[in-house]
Amino acid sequence: MSESKLFTPLKVGAVTVPNRVFMAPLTRLRSIEPGDIPTPLMGEYYRQRASSGLIISEATQISAQAKGYAGAPGLHSPEQIAAWKKITAGVHAENGRIAVQLWHTGRISHSSIQPGGAAPVAPSAISAGTVPRCVMKTATLFA
Repeated sequence: MSESKLFTPLKVGAVTVPNRVFMAPLTRLRSIEPGDIPTPLMGEYYRQRASSGLIISEATQISAQAKGYAGAPGLHSPEQIAAWKKITAGVHAENGRIAVQLWHTGRISHSSIQPGGAAPVAPSAISAGTVPRCVMKTATLFA
């Protein structure tokens, strides 16, 4: 019987991970509101899981207009970036590796959680699902 590769290192792009056990993203919605700032609790959560080969963070919004759920963290303001740096440092202190799952929720968002109550930005103004949530703003390259 051949030796399992599960616990052997793997090169993923420029990063070498210690094993092939990856933690899939789990959106936990525990950021600070307002501001969508990652919390120390989130840092502890990821640090505790650093023994996996690679942690893929929870869905993280790329802009204020990308928000789809209350409590989802962002990665677009100085405060958010500083909080993620602390989380990353904690994971690295445990010899772990972490990557971010970026998202933009587009048409599943709602004006009630958008900055200033604005219409969500999406590829088109078509609402998601069968129940109209709100009118979308079609994304443009140079808006």
